[in-house]
Amino acid sequence: MNGTLYQFKPANSFSAPPKVHEVGYQSWTEDNLLVESEHNDILYYTTRWDALCPYINVTEEMLNAAPRPFVVYALPPDSPYGVPINDKYGLVNTMSEAFWQEPRRERKFREYDKQYKNFAYTEEVVPGSQLTVEDMFEMGGDHFANYFIDDREVEGFIDYVRNLDVLILRVHSPEGELVFTDVSILLPKYNQLYGSFCQWNRDYKNRSPGIYACLQACRWAAKNGLRYYNLGPVDDYGYKALFVTDYEPIYALALIDPHHPLATDPTSPLVVDFKPHELNQIYRHPTVPTQPRVKHHHGALALVG
Repeated sequence: MNGTLYQFKPANSFSAPPKVHEVGYQSWTEDNLLVESEHNDILYYTTRWDALCPYINVTEEMLNAAPRPFVVYALPPDSPYGVPINDKYGLVNTMSEAFWQEPRRERKFREYDKQYKNFAYTEEVVPGSQLTVEDMFEMGGDHFANYFIDDREVEGFIDYVRNLDVLILRVHSPEGELVFTDVSILLPKYNQLYGSFCQWNRDYKNRSPGIYACLQACRWAAKNGLRYYNLGPVDDYGYKALFVTDYEPIYALALIDPHHPLATDPTSPLVVDFKPHELNQIYRHPTVPTQPRVKHHHGALALVG
């Protein structure tokens, strides 16, 4: 000892670590649940799984913990929560002979294979528990920056895949240059491979690397017994039409004061995505007898049973 006197704080003066909640594939605390978003400088909140993950589960405890406006996209199709919004998921039935044999697709797929004939293609399945945030930025850092994906949403992906496997597809040019890295989540519960993100080299834009990545992901799913490849939302992405065989509703919920600017701005995502009467609808079927009421609590909307 150097003679310095140390004064220890009483044990009860230390703050307890935040409680960790578990739901679905997700874990969260009140400190890491939220990501701030903006529309026309109007603040609202989403979850840390919003950008890169499908099928986000919620609980009433989570909904009560979040400030308003709070928006959760992509609730599971088998969840009691959320309403169908105006966008939808595009699915590829990779087991369908009609999909692979449709003349236009067959011709386009041959063209892409010819373009990448001398390129090196690799596929790797990694337990999500082995991935780190650093791995994610190595595979998708440019993509995250280009699409304003928050670091907390990257951490949310790492959280989501803790007990899932992740498919990583890569293509290199004959000179060894990386053309793309495509990352998907295996969802055996839903018989799906979900396309999370694809980072591709702009120098190869004329070879449509993103489309070729989708093609290879479809092939992998078919080869490995997953019926559907989920392309994610499709309404704003015309190129996905080449693949889509089926559509699935995207379910979401929005908790907001009806007079809030985000609920009245005609260009806001809430106005674009939701029917006005479905704002603040918690349950998919409003006849559910336990539909919670929404009230003001300390200046914010809260759920009560």
